[in-house]
Amino acid sequence: MSARGGIDLGGTKIQAVILNGRGTVVGDARRQTPMEGGPPAVAAEMAGALADAADAAGVELTSLGSVGVGSPGVIDTRRGTVANARNLNDWIEPFPLARELSKAVGGAPVTIGNDVSVATEAEFLIGAGKPYKSLLGVFWGTGVGGGIVLDGKMWTGRGAAAEIGHIVVKKDGAQCPCGRLGCLEAYAGRGSMEAKARREVERGRKTSLFKIMEHKGRARLSSGVWAKAIEEGDELATELVDRAISYLGAGIGSAVNLIDPEAVVIGGGMGVRFGEAYLERIREATMPHVFADERPPALLVAALGDLGGATGAALLKPARPRPARRSAGGGGGGNGGSSRSRARR
Repeated sequence: MSARGGIDLGGTKIQAVILNGRGTVVGDARRQTPMEGGPPAVAAEMAGALADAADAAGVELTSLGSVGVGSPGVIDTRRGTVANARNLNDWIEPFPLARELSKAVGGAPVTIGNDVSVATEAEFLIGAGKPYKSLLGVFWGTGVGGGIVLDGKMWTGRGAAAEIGHIVVKKDGAQCPCGRLGCLEAYAGRGSMEAKARREVERGRKTSLFKIMEHKGRARLSSGVWAKAIEEGDELATELVDRAISYLGAGIGSAVNLIDPEAVVIGGGMGVRFGEAYLERIREATMPHVFADERPPALLVAALGDLGGATGAALLKPARPRPARRSAGGGGGGNGGSSRSRARR
């Protein structure tokens, strides 16, 4: 079996991997997600990250048998398009991401899946969720995404299941990037946390967050920036992460009450960065909201770390080509294989 490529597209970073024929990561690379230029700029940087990973693996980019992408936004797998990726720059209209990436890799088939769904499935198949038949994936990053495995199978509903970031944790609360009020993501998503930090600075609060960001050469407050600020004892950073964990607990507890999974896996940029050190705090924030508290689910950190999303993407099966439409007449169809985003990293 030929080598396969996988790309995890996040709000602040693009992670790419190369898997060999045995499914082992043999090369990886990371680039920052462009803040300007819209979808074309992001697609170009994704192709660059994949090329870097191929160089690291010692394989030709054009030799890849397939490429998988885990993306936020509204995804039409059949058409290979992504739309409404609101945590990315100017990405509202459908963009033919699969076609553009396929050109860059010499025509290999490119399949796009939901970012958090592919990461959850990777954790279920080969990561922390392997011992279990039911699983809730919670990916704490630029947004807060979710994935669900029930009876050994991914559950996507009608395309919008597991949107844990949009569980309402405070009625008429803070505005979420989705435009609604009181969503979990409005309090725990890294993008919302950054917006809150900027508002506090405008009101006169002191913080080292943005100095650290500039020192690290970042355009946004990445997980590493938050971690460094907390390590230095920054009061505002500590306050906002504490608030995020409190609301994460409410959201996770509510989701556990609904589906009663055997395990909850915490991933994403913030989840992996803070997971091991903060796992007990997340558990303490969750348990007061769990109805069946005598038998809580196992709470685990994603075993595949930052490479989980890209690895899961590489494992995607190539989508079947969309049948050509008959000429003349005929109305349009629905979204076919569309699915909505749960995340970010």
